[in-house]
Amino acid sequence: MTALGPRMVIASHNAGKIREIRALMEPYGIEVQSAAELGFEEPEETEDTFAGNARIKAHAAAQASGLPALSDDSGITVDALDGAPGVYTADWAETPNGRDFPMAMKKVWDLLEDSCAPEPRLAQFRCTLCVAWPDGRDMLFEGIVGGRLVWPMRGAQGFGFDPIFLPDGETETFGEMDPSRKHEMSHRADAFAKLKAGLLDRG
Repeated sequence: MTALGPRMVIASHNAGKIREIRALMEPYGIEVQSAAELGFEEPEETEDTFAGNARIKAHAAAQASGLPALSDDSGITVDALDGAPGVYTADWAETPNGRDFPMAMKKVWDLLEDSCAPEPRLAQFRCTLCVAWPDGRDMLFEGIVGGRLVWPMRGAQGFGFDPIFLPDGETETFGEMDPSRKHEMSHRADAFAKLKAGLLDRG
């Protein structure tokens, strides 16, 4: 059995993230439940880094469940916008009726157009995974995938900013790509590969 034990919590209420992380964890035979399924409230994310917010979520879920918890804090950084939206990626999509990512993607593109940002409009998806234990220990694993933004939006796969993100060397956006292909190369997959090497495969 891995250092995580037979059961763990995914410290997230984001259905897309939960689905991706669950698929990544499945080969290890670890029983996974999400913070949403367990009825845990989402802690306030008060840090200005992916690592800081990942730690908040993982430690909250570990303390509430008494189990190891895995959190993900991720977002998109755009070079011509000085790294925005970054840790505020989800906030840019907030509306009174919930998150509207098509609106957020148009906001990003309009800002690039208004500033006459040159092509290619480089961007990166970034992910920090935090594994926390009830005793207060934690480990961080960071992943990144580079690419550029395209317009109009392309594809209905994925979630978030996937339809306007074209990874380096690819012809399909994350929104067009088969989910299994995306899982092989995403920022989350990069971070998870590091988690796998640093924790899961140690036994």
